[in-house]
Amino acid sequence: MDKHLEDYSHKRFNILTGEWVLVSPHRSKRPWQGQNEAVNDEKRPEYDESCYLCAGNKRISGDLNPKYTGTYVFTNDFAALQSDSPSFKVNDGLLQAESETGICKVICFSPDHSKSLADMDVPGITEVVKTWQREYKEIGSKDEIKYVQIFENKGAVMGCSNPHPHGQIWSQSSLPNEVSKKDTTQKTYFADKKSSLLGDYLKQELNGDRERIIYENDAFVVLIPFWAVWPFEAMIAPKNQQNSILDMTEKEAELYADAISVLTKVYDKLFNTSFPYSSGIHQAPTDGGDNGHWHWHMSFYPPLLRSATVKKFMVGYEMFGTPQRDITAEGAAQRLRDLL
Repeated sequence: MDKHLEDYSHKRFNILTGEWVLVSPHRSKRPWQGQNEAVNDEKRPEYDESCYLCAGNKRISGDLNPKYTGTYVFTNDFAALQSDSPSFKVNDGLLQAESETGICKVICFSPDHSKSLADMDVPGITEVVKTWQREYKEIGSKDEIKYVQIFENKGAVMGCSNPHPHGQIWSQSSLPNEVSKKDTTQKTYFADKKSSLLGDYLKQELNGDRERIIYENDAFVVLIPFWAVWPFEAMIAPKNQQNSILDMTEKEAELYADAISVLTKVYDKLFNTSFPYSSGIHQAPTDGGDNGHWHWHMSFYPPLLRSATVKKFMVGYEMFGTPQRDITAEGAAQRLRDLL
């Protein structure tokens, strides 16, 4: 790679969204006089009688959680999308709106209140993966559902309202903005090249200098994308093109869990803290169309920049101009790789 990328401001192109990110590696040397916070080292118990998600406890809705021993899925008590919303449209000149329906669920990863994915073993994470597969298939089979978004917010700074290890599924009757962008870029590339956009990118990374690769196993690669926005943003993707998580074999599901385990554990090692992030799986829509151009992947967007207390927020120029980062993808990958 051009060594200028390590020392001079430049922009990088995101092939999946068609957007640019400004990279300013020289700014990582600036002194920090912003906010520093105390590190929360509180150890959570295996069971919390006040937790709405712990096994056997009553949720705020009044419903009682079963004494679950593995994963547990329920319909979100405060769903952002309503399944019974009436169909309507507003088209008043430049004022446009239309109804949007969907199904929102919560997935408890484990009955153990104290464990995040980083604390779970690979068999436990594999059960989470299989739950994702089951829910994607079941919800996506409904005629009114066109997309199933699986995601996790870890840590209060990422808006997580309950520390019990859990993720969410928001499914809806149209494609969300980020998915629509990736659908368009992948479809265009596939029509032109007759191959997967992300698959060709992964081949270039695996066959190149590998400086952005953190870890790989027989089926998956974990890397910092060349166009990453967040300081230690990472992606997990299957080496061979798969349209959705349903395309995985039993063994590949275990290898996917292994990749998640490695990444989340190395995150926690970076600043010796339970590393916050938002993660999500982007995969083929469930609209019944030809989605053979899709190559599914999971992205992690963590906000920590310099330490457990110094965060990266999207403010100022990022809000009004273009996303910007101070640490290069190559530098971030090296720091994580050194912790393996």
